[in-house]
Amino acid sequence: MNPDPGATDANSSQAMPEGVKIQDPGLEPGQVWARSGRHLISGLLGLNLVLLGTALVAGQAFKPESLKHQQPQIFLLLLMVVSLIWMLWYLLWARHQLGISPHKDHHAGGMVVTVALMLFAAFSLLLCVFRAGYLISTRECKPTATVLSPFIEAPFLALQSFLLWSHSKDCIHRHKIITRSGLMLILSADLLLWLNAVTEDSIHQEIELEKQDGLPFSNTTNHVEGLLKATLCPCDESSACSAFRKGIEVLYPFNMEYYLMAGCIVYVMWKNVGRRMNPGHPHHVTQKLTLKVVFRGGVVYGLASGLLVLVAGVAVFVLYQVWVGQQRLRSTAFLIFYGYHLAIMPIMSLCCLAGVLVHRLERRAKEAGHNPTRSLDVSLLVAAALGQHALSYFSLVAALAVGTDGPLGSLDLSYSIFSLLELMLQNIFIIEGLHRHPSPLAKKERRGVFELKKNGAAATKEKTNTSLLDGAAPHAAIEHDGKTSWTKRAIQEICAFLILCNVMLWVIPAFGVHPQFENGIGKQFFGFSPWFVLVNLGQPLGVFYRMHSVGALMEVLITA
Repeated sequence: MNPDPGATDANSSQAMPEGVKIQDPGLEPGQVWARSGRHLISGLLGLNLVLLGTALVAGQAFKPESLKHQQPQIFLLLLMVVSLIWMLWYLLWARHQLGISPHKDHHAGGMVVTVALMLFAAFSLLLCVFRAGYLISTRECKPTATVLSPFIEAPFLALQSFLLWSHSKDCIHRHKIITRSGLMLILSADLLLWLNAVTEDSIHQEIELEKQDGLPFSNTTNHVEGLLKATLCPCDESSACSAFRKGIEVLYPFNMEYYLMAGCIVYVMWKNVGRRMNPGHPHHVTQKLTLKVVFRGGVVYGLASGLLVLVAGVAVFVLYQVWVGQQRLRSTAFLIFYGYHLAIMPIMSLCCLAGVLVHRLERRAKEAGHNPTRSLDVSLLVAAALGQHALSYFSLVAALAVGTDGPLGSLDLSYSIFSLLELMLQNIFIIEGLHRHPSPLAKKERRGVFELKKNGAAATKEKTNTSLLDGAAPHAAIEHDGKTSWTKRAIQEICAFLILCNVMLWVIPAFGVHPQFENGIGKQFFGFSPWFVLVNLGQPLGVFYRMHSVGALMEVLITA
């Protein structure tokens, strides 16, 4: 029997007798592909597109004067146009074909993730409007491909958002090669647009701090002058141009987060092409991420503490934004930023540690089997946390090397250490919670299993374990004793507190609070350009980690 009753892969053949070969009925006539090669064509297509695009974007970032014909922008425009053609083909014709999507992956496209994606999409569309207005105002000094980019990106973004809103759960079973290739085109475009946004943001921050601090670049003076001419285009006398440019600065982070999140959902759709689901596994379908669980479950302490963290975080955010630009209050701005984080991160670490211990005490089966969405959730948590991990380790080395004599060095060192500790403990808590079965094991049921082991009744034991994994827990597992109620309450309180904390830790950097840019410690040790490359690659991943952890924590809260 498949260990994961909720999902049966289309390529699985574990239940078939040895030596029997059955052709997949979902394959197009005359096309019999090897099991390992069903994603090969589209995977190689995406790999080559991403590598070529990365080379072009990197060339634009480091040698803009050498790319005189705007090759990176033209490549991105062509990629978006081809992706638009595929999306129109799928939405207008292919999705109406009979049997195009007979199965749904109810793990994919959760409510929190989808709502967050639509929020990011709305801000990104607004950013396209501001970019279009700004580029039209400064069209005399901008290349034609750059001026056209928001007019192509806006329909690409809008159509992709509709596709993910309405079809993110689809397991497509027809036109597989075209579907996989089209989804890989969209995924490549998302990754390259994210990388392009990160690179442009890096150049902008670098130039701004260069003008403020008067620090020399690591390259030649001629390169600096060329970079300034290539990237800075002064506005005219109209106030509209300045308003457009300010809007771009405020909305830029949402665009980076949108492409990261959209790319992840597109990847799940690509993996689900040809996948088959067992319809007899309803508990994941009926579980909705809703506030009813919080209120009906009596979650009070975690919610109240989290709201206090939110209110304090908003105050810290406003004060930091106001004071960091004033030389007299600059050190105070850093003090309140680090003080706020050093107050909540130890508490979050203790909550995560307590949650891990409660998981160990609670008797639950662990869900087994391969699930692309669940595997992606865990992979994203670990991979996105690497951004903040890298920044923390680099900041830690810089603080130790520069010295901790002043208060800023000591605060930065402490912040780096507690960031590492909190990230590791939160990842452990979330991953363990995601892999636990919703049906608790009763004390009688657990003792019965041990007795069966002792007596050697293997058949009965297999039946008991199967019923638990299938979600049809026996009567003893449903009517468990009252000793497990406190574990459920503890997990829900911890999740509610961590959700609100992660929301605030997402909002602060997403809306422009970047102390790593301004405190000067990393810049002093690593050098100006290397440090800002590290920061601008790591910080968007850190912001994405906080947003993704909110959705994962809500799922842990629901299944508690």
